[in-house]
Amino acid sequence: MNLRIIIADDRKTFDYAIQIRHIVFEVEQHFKDEFDDIDSYAHHAAVFDDDKLIGCGRVYIDENKNCHIGRIAVIKEYRGKDIGSFIVCELEKFAADNFEFNEYVLSAQTRAKDFYAKLGYIERGEIYFEEYCEHIEMFKSR
Repeated sequence: MNLRIIIADDRKTFDYAIQIRHIVFEVEQHFKDEFDDIDSYAHHAAVFDDDKLIGCGRVYIDENKNCHIGRIAVIKEYRGKDIGSFIVCELEKFAADNFEFNEYVLSAQTRAKDFYAKLGYIERGEIYFEEYCEHIEMFKSR
């Protein structure tokens, strides 16, 4: 694989993310409210294998000065190849280099919490639902 990542707050990068999020979250997982106001100010990541778009994510700083990483998605044929880990780590690096914040925070689908735990994230609080899907907040120190 020849991976490259773009992280930006421009429309072109968001358009790439829309493509992946539509496939993974809306088509495969049947989410109805995938896109939100945060998309207008988040930095979006688009991951390519050569010229093929294969994954995405986003990062933003909230009003409490926490760095939120989320909307990590990889197309089916590239899953199990550490692309998700690559995206999370690149977003963490980008945030550390570009923002002042307290800690990393994310909203993990409970079925993905072990994935995030391997990257150093710790569960916090109770399970909650986003749409019909169980999630849990996870955090990681800087």
